Amino acid sequence: MDKFSATLRIGDLNDYIAPSQGCVIKTENVGKARTAPKEVQTEPVKISLKDCLACSGCVTSAETVMLEKQSLDEFLLNLNKGKAVIVSLSPQSRASLAVHFGLTPIQVFGKLTTLFKSLGVRSVFDTSSSRDLTLIESCNEFIERYKQSISTDDEKSKSTLPMISSSCPGWICYAEKTLGSYILPYISSVKSPQQTIGAAIKNHLCQKLSLRPEDVYHVTVMPCYDKKLEAVRDDFVFQVNSDGERFAEVDSVLTTGDVLDLIQSRSVDFTALEESPVDTLLSNVDEKGHLYGVAGSSGGYADTTFRYAAKVLFGKEIEGPLEFKTLRNVDFREVILEANGKVVLRFALCYGFRNLRNIVTKIKSGKCEYHFLEIMACPSGCLNGGGQIKPKPGQSAKDLIQLLETAYSENMLVANPFENPRIKRLYSEWLGEPGSEKAKRHLHTEYHPVVKSISSQLQNW
Repeated sequence: MDKFSATLRIGDLNDYIAPSQGCVIKTENVGKARTAPKEVQTEPVKISLKDCLACSGCVTSAETVMLEKQSLDEFLLNLNKGKAVIVSLSPQSRASLAVHFGLTPIQVFGKLTTLFKSLGVRSVFDTSSSRDLTLIESCNEFIERYKQSISTDDEKSKSTLPMISSSCPGWICYAEKTLGSYILPYISSVKSPQQTIGAAIKNHLCQKLSLRPEDVYHVTVMPCYDKKLEAVRDDFVFQVNSDGERFAEVDSVLTTGDVLDLIQSRSVDFTALEESPVDTLLSNVDEKGHLYGVAGSSGGYADTTFRYAAKVLFGKEIEGPLEFKTLRNVDFREVILEANGKVVLRFALCYGFRNLRNIVTKIKSGKCEYHFLEIMACPSGCLNGGGQIKPKPGQSAKDLIQLLETAYSENMLVANPFENPRIKRLYSEWLGEPGSEKAKRHLHTEYHPVVKSISSQLQNW
């Protein structure tokens, strides 16, 4: 796979503050920038994606960053190469476009289907379906870890908990590059919904559609710049023929903002655009045209896994919304289950690097009481991803998030992923059962500590 790179000009990095982490890069401490006059600081600097800490800040979201093969232009170029182009749309991106244009998410889905197919796209799917696939595998993995932790006196075996969600690439990159090997065993091995739908399309759907994986160009629309980084991981490419050719599960990632740029560049009256029937093969749309999925705008990992564990491990069926208790701030909340006066399940939502750093410190010191952690790098979760459409003039970020939450939750039927007929069909036709060897081969991954950091690269500039 090609090594992607990003080009920045030194002046653009001056005192840049990354929004998620408060990370400050001061260019007066970087090589020639220390003495060069500000007006001539235009020397291009090459930064590999492997140097990026994926903080949704300077490298991944600055306007000057150009990611080869991950751009809108590259997407449009591939429409004319004779490949079958398939687009997978995230529910968070759908909600962002819905709020921006004053539409409902299902209207956005229909209009985007019209727009993409007018450009030559073959199919437009919904990653809510692959999220259900991811959740089922995550639930199965948690049960295995929980049973292992209580069935042994070996402290090393018990250290499989807390299990940490793995769908946020910013968190994964931070864990691999900054926290080292001590944190990686706690992270769920299940791939993110972006990658599981990529695996399903390239390894299963292609056969149903009589296509070769190398003849499919798969594009996702995501709320996060770091999803571009996730798509090019070596772990997410595979060999498909005897010649040893390797192909990615996801060939390109567009942010929600990229799609808005596409709409505006084509002078499309999006609100007046006709709505096409959506492709239901891998989309969570019922017979009446309603979207369905799990509760939780960042994926519902804690919610779904908590309910499943309560039922399977303790025979408790939980009806209605879970009551998450806010602790130190709104981005850190927990829910517990008690049995015989004892807490048997303790789950938490942990969003933003401020909370993230606190929790990993407790894990490292052995003082973490949680069984499961849904960790997202962005405050307020995925709806607040760096690739989402920005607030309009006069609109606060807080007000926009509230509108996004409303659009997301009010226009989706809450449904159990284990009852999803499309996911049942994927298991019966392709994977066998949750946690099977085939499921682990296609839907699970590994993480790798990265010793080299960006700070060591800065010294070479």
